[in-house]
Amino acid sequence: MPRLELMDVTTSHVLVPLDGSPLADEALTHALETFDCRITVLNVITPIDGTMSEGSKLGIDQERRESAHKRADELIESARERADSFDQSIETGVETGEPAETILGFVGDNDVDHIVMGSHGGSSGALTRRLLGTVTTAVVGEAPFPVTIVR
Repeated sequence: MPRLELMDVTTSHVLVPLDGSPLADEALTHALETFDCRITVLNVITPIDGTMSEGSKLGIDQERRESAHKRADELIESARERADSFDQSIETGVETGEPAETILGFVGDNDVDHIVMGSHGGSSGALTRRLLGTVTTAVVGEAPFPVTIVR
């Protein structure tokens, strides 16, 4: 009978996408408890589409954009504080784009070899609890390496 050889896979760079949901926070805690390597926390700001004003001119809601960036900064600061409580340091990033596409682009550009993320973001309704979120599903389907899903 052939002998099964196990590969020695060493994780060197973990990405934890944070969206402010409780499961994303748990994913960061899991990564900090589990991995002794470089950890990067990434918040993806979804672009705000232009909206029609009363004058029928296309414009961007500046207040919403500023609020999204302020929230991203707060998430990153909270992640740094959590890492400090584990006596670890993390790298951080904030990018704008479609979340799954941006996460996958980030891993390709930054030598990431493992992702740890929550099973879904936002509210935890009955349907959401039964299914993986759309971002998580897309990342799991496209990532060329292990993805740990925290529920």
